[in-house]
Amino acid sequence: MEQITRKAYAKINLGLDVLRRREDGYHEVKMIMQTVDIFDTLTFVKKDTPGIRLKVDNAELSEDKDNLIYRAAELLMDKAGVKQGVEITLEKRIPIAAGMAGGSTDAAAAFHGINELFNLGYSLEELQAFGVTLGADIPYCLAGGTAISEGIGEILTKLPSPPQCILVVAKPDINVSTKFVYENLHANTLTYHPDIDGMIEAMKAGSLQGVTDRLGNVLETVTVREYPIIEEIKNLMKQEGAHNALMSGSGPTVFGIFTEEESAQKAAEKIREGQLASQVFVTRFA
Repeated sequence: MEQITRKAYAKINLGLDVLRRREDGYHEVKMIMQTVDIFDTLTFVKKDTPGIRLKVDNAELSEDKDNLIYRAAELLMDKAGVKQGVEITLEKRIPIAAGMAGGSTDAAAAFHGINELFNLGYSLEELQAFGVTLGADIPYCLAGGTAISEGIGEILTKLPSPPQCILVVAKPDINVSTKFVYENLHANTLTYHPDIDGMIEAMKAGSLQGVTDRLGNVLETVTVREYPIIEEIKNLMKQEGAHNALMSGSGPTVFGIFTEEESAQKAAEKIREGQLASQVFVTRFA
C-alpha cells in the first residue's frame, strides 16, 4: 500500500465536569464525549526518502514539529524503526481552537494512518498508550463514538450512542485558550456539577430528552463570562427550537440539539445573518 486517506472526526462534549485540581496540576474530569460528522481529511503517501513532510491547507497551522500530526507520525515511526518516509496532506475543515479536539483528532488519524500505511500492526490499545503522551484527548479520538472520559481524559468507557438528532454547530470568530480556561476555573469550589450519571442512564434508555435535559459544562463558568457571545448563540438556538444548547470543551464552539431539520437550518441561517459565527454546520452524530 503506497497511499491511504483517513477522516479525522471532531468531537463535542455532551457533559463536562471537573471534579478537582490534582496536586500535579492536572484536572480530574468526567466527560461524555461524542464524535460528530465534521471531519478533516488526511492523506498519507509512502516515500523512499526518509523523513516526514507535512502539507497543510490552512496558514494558521504549522507544518513542522509544532503540529501534533507531525509529532504523532514521528513518534510511531521512531518506535517501529521505519526507514522510509511519508508525505502527509491535511485538508482542514474542523474549526481551529474551538473545543472540538481538532488537533487531537488529526493526531489520532496520523497514528492510524502511519500504522496502516507501513503495516506496523499496533493494536488500538497500544496506539492509545502512545497517544496519551501527546495529549489527553488523543486516546478518545483514536476510538471515537460515544464514551465516558475520566482521569485526565485517558480512562475511557464506551457508551451506547444517543438517539440520532440534528446538530447545529457554530464557532464564533474568537479563539479561546484552553490553558486560560483551566487556570481560571476554581475546580475545588465549584457548586454546580452536571448530572453525568443521569445522562449515561438516559443514553442506555435511548432517551434523547433525558440527554438534552442534562447537557452541562462547568467550563462555561469561565468562558461565557469572558465571551458573552457564547450565551447569545445558545439562546438563539433555543429560541429557534433546539431542545438545549451547550458550549463544547473549553469553547468557544456552541452546539444545539434539534429534532426538526427545518428548525435547525433556520437557526443556522440566523446565526450567519446575525454575524454571530462564520463557521456554522448542520450535522449529526458520527
